[in-house]
Amino acid sequence: MKEKILIVEDAKPIARMLEYNLEKEGFRTLVCFDGETALETARAELPGMVILDIMLPGMDGFTVCARLRKESATAQIPIIMLTARAEESDTIAGLESGADDYVAKPFSPRELIARIRAVLRRVRANKPMPPIFRVGELSVDFSKILVMVNNRNVELTAKEFELLKALLQARGKVVSRAYLLDAIWGFEHPEEIETRTVDVHIRTLRKKLKQEANRIVTVKKYGYRFVCR
Repeated sequence: MKEKILIVEDAKPIARMLEYNLEKEGFRTLVCFDGETALETARAELPGMVILDIMLPGMDGFTVCARLRKESATAQIPIIMLTARAEESDTIAGLESGADDYVAKPFSPRELIARIRAVLRRVRANKPMPPIFRVGELSVDFSKILVMVNNRNVELTAKEFELLKALLQARGKVVSRAYLLDAIWGFEHPEEIETRTVDVHIRTLRKKLKQEANRIVTVKKYGYRFVCR
């Protein structure tokens, strides 16, 4: 399943521009134009991220952010605040209300998408994993960087281990190639090479995992997920 992003922006042209660019990058989007609706939608949909404008009709973005942080169901949703108000005091207020990042208008869609991926990468990396992950015949010791299948050591390269770790941290959710490239390789390669890079590493990782290889499932035209059951 693609990552859902809730866009909260009362300027409809900006909201539609964000919707178009995020969907082009493989995200699913939800759009709200005011704070009250945003709270209701966040509670019902539990998106993977909220892009939140500060200047909203009625309830402003600071209040929306603070209320999302107070409710247990939405407290961990990452939030990026958008605003035309770029003063330092507004930046501090946004971060103090619980935002993970702050982007001032005007901004380029490319910059915002880079920020989104960086925040998602950071949030996923900070999710606690058990010291040793076990499923089926696979065992992964994160502290020792040790992978075993059927009690036999599996020699992985550093990139292969990080790739496996990223898939496990997603806890069964689909992880896009773009996210894996950003998290493991950075933004260094042209798109056509980037896609091949991920696919080649997935292929070699599957070979090394042997009977557990089928746990890495290809989601056509999007990315991969790891089956944990």
